[in-house]
Amino acid sequence: MRWFNLHGREFPWRSTRDPYRILVSEVMLQQTQAARVEPAYRQFLARFPTIEALAAAPTAAVVEQWRGLGYNRRALNLQRTARAVVKVHGGQIPASLEQLLALPGVGPYTARALLGFAFEQPVAAVDVNAARVIQRALAAENVSAGARQDLADALAAADPWPVAQALIELGARHCTARRPSCSDCPVLDSCAWQLAGVPEPDPAAVPPRSTHRFADSDRFHRGRLLDGLRDGPVTADALAVAARTDDASRAQRLADALVSEGLAEWSLGTLRLPESPPEGSM
Repeated sequence: MRWFNLHGREFPWRSTRDPYRILVSEVMLQQTQAARVEPAYRQFLARFPTIEALAAAPTAAVVEQWRGLGYNRRALNLQRTARAVVKVHGGQIPASLEQLLALPGVGPYTARALLGFAFEQPVAAVDVNAARVIQRALAAENVSAGARQDLADALAAADPWPVAQALIELGARHCTARRPSCSDCPVLDSCAWQLAGVPEPDPAAVPPRSTHRFADSDRFHRGRLLDGLRDGPVTADALAVAARTDDASRAQRLADALVSEGLAEWSLGTLRLPESPPEGSM
């Protein structure tokens, strides 16, 4: 806590308790580094300043604004959540775990992040960063997700917001996935893994990275196709060009996947961003 108070990074989502702003930040921060999220977060809120504005916006506008963040289904899920909150809760994000988990697009982590960061309830939001701290510094072993949550909740019970934020910050800055910075870690002297002699395997070991080039992946070409759609509709015979591939069948498959996920739709022979989420999303 002392270390976090002195060295914790300042982010706009750390200076608010507005549940909508916390929701936007948490969805954006899933699988995306905070440095990339910060400008996108500010721009997104400038365009959709309230949950009602997000719910009422064309889905195409939301997907357009998500440019550069990747994992574009998150944009759909965020708008689904907004529309459910407006429809079911009158625009007020609920403050109970049960009601939050009932919302489309809200999973256990996001629900607990809202409870702890927006409503300051005695629960911890355990992301991958906090999980590493818990497994190394508290448990000295690889424990289940439920056990990690229990340990974090117990630690954060008295002061949930700063403790949960400090766990995340420590995992992001010192207790990293590869080559953790242990020598100058603020909890070095009480770290259970260090006290045990740093035995192998690492309690927070991660699988080795794939050797496949991202530029050769479906995810890369899918992203390029979606970026093309952000600039305007794409005709069927231009799919491969937009996806930056010489394989027309691959481009068609990627287009079909975007349509099935609700990220695109066919209209008058062209592929375009959708005007509204797919049926049944509520």
